[in-house]
Amino acid sequence: MVELYLQYEYWVAVVQLVLAMLGMGAGLQVADFQKVAQQPKAVSLGLMMQLIIVPLIAFGFISYTNLPSGMVIGIAIIAAIPGGASSNIFTFLARGNVPLSISITALTSFACLATTPVILDFLIADFMPDNFSMPTMRVAIEIGLCLLVPLLVGMSFLRKYPEYAPQFSIFCVRGSLLGIAIIVLGSLGAGRINFATASSMDLAGLCLFILSLTIAGVFITKTFGLSKAENTAIEMEVVVRNINLGLLIKISLFPLIAGQTNPLADMVLLSLLLYGGWQLIMGFIFITWRRKQAS
Repeated sequence: MVELYLQYEYWVAVVQLVLAMLGMGAGLQVADFQKVAQQPKAVSLGLMMQLIIVPLIAFGFISYTNLPSGMVIGIAIIAAIPGGASSNIFTFLARGNVPLSISITALTSFACLATTPVILDFLIADFMPDNFSMPTMRVAIEIGLCLLVPLLVGMSFLRKYPEYAPQFSIFCVRGSLLGIAIIVLGSLGAGRINFATASSMDLAGLCLFILSLTIAGVFITKTFGLSKAENTAIEMEVVVRNINLGLLIKISLFPLIAGQTNPLADMVLLSLLLYGGWQLIMGFIFITWRRKQAS
């Protein structure tokens, strides 16, 4: 089974990302984007956090720490990807501004078509092997085909079959979660997720980066005089990132070669999965905290 997974790892990542974006798209309407014009301050702040502040935090960690190359690349991927579809669900559960969350997620998903390759090239070009060439066009094409196209298809499904859209969305999201579980189990079975390969100091540095994004999401938004519901939406967008896309980019940057191990790629995977676990924990903490404030 492990050999079968390794053979089709790339396509597992593709399918789980497509399902996630289909599920999110099935909850979006064109009217949701029209709300952006009514909330320019909140939307602009959300975009600034995603496209400027988060990459700058990543740049600081990459420049002023001695983390191994695999973690540096993992941090760069986390900084370059947009917020995940789960952020919209978490915002709803935390009684935040759901239309704002959806708008920021959608806009950053479109923007990442151009920004993700640029941010990756800027942050990690010096940490890649000498013979490595950033596949900018390939990453951009994969973002377009695996992220934007299914998002639009999901929206079209909602428009044509509104009575079936909620069930369709749930099915797709659950399928995406199954895909992530397969990636985790397959990587564990192949011995590619091994905390022993990283020192405690390196793991602490990675956790500090994750914590820094969380703190930035909470405190920077407060300085702009937004409502609690708007703050909650932006916090979730910063913390809950599209790790599905991150996994696909990782596999695109480091394609599997049969019979060969790649410790650099395994460290990148460890960084992404560690962040994925952390963001779920922080998401539930935010939900509990915000719901208590609201009540």
